[in-house]
Amino acid sequence: MTEATHDEAHGTLGPRLNRLRAGVLGANDGIVSTAGLVVGVAGATDDRGALLTAGLAGLLAGSMSMAAGEYVSVSTQRDSEKAALATERRELRERPEAELEELTELLERRGLSREVAREAAEQLTERDALRAHARVELGIDPDDLTNPWHAAWASFVSFTVGALLPLLAIVLPPNVLRLPVTVVSVLASLFVTGWVSARLGSAGARQAILRNMAGGALAMGVTYLAGLLLGASGT
Repeated sequence: MTEATHDEAHGTLGPRLNRLRAGVLGANDGIVSTAGLVVGVAGATDDRGALLTAGLAGLLAGSMSMAAGEYVSVSTQRDSEKAALATERRELRERPEAELEELTELLERRGLSREVAREAAEQLTERDALRAHARVELGIDPDDLTNPWHAAWASFVSFTVGALLPLLAIVLPPNVLRLPVTVVSVLASLFVTGWVSARLGSAGARQAILRNMAGGALAMGVTYLAGLLLGASGT
């Protein structure tokens, strides 16, 4: 009983962790891209209206781009899953014995003996042949196909949440504190997202954090320098 519960927990938690990790990475993208944009503009001008306009434009463009890209990508994946299920459904109807043998061989490759694999394949086929082949052969859950709308909204929200931090940090403080507050808040948030993404992926936190913070610092440094040069040239 304990073992079954343990397996079920892993099966339920895995997809949730993947979605959470994707959300963290989306927020991270929002932080870095918007921070680079507003810091670059801050290098050229200290006008609060210009900073707010640039930040909002970057937030909206980035979040919409992320959502649209995720929708297209996941829609393609969903179409592929549906096509694979349709093919499997046709094969089960046209050559059931061959499909039973195929399922048996797949179970054998997972470590079952020939006799046990055959018996398991027969029982799974009798219960729900399509579901058995979808999960064992294709790695698809027919009841939980990827949803492009969910993915698009998740990307939109996570990017927006991440982008709000550098936007608020650059427009709310007084002029003299804008850049220090923005840089510190962005690096602090990148520390957090780097740590969380490493923990979710069971990877080393230190390397992920340093990589995350270094990338953000580089983005801000390059765009700020570009803003200074453009501002000095009057472009």
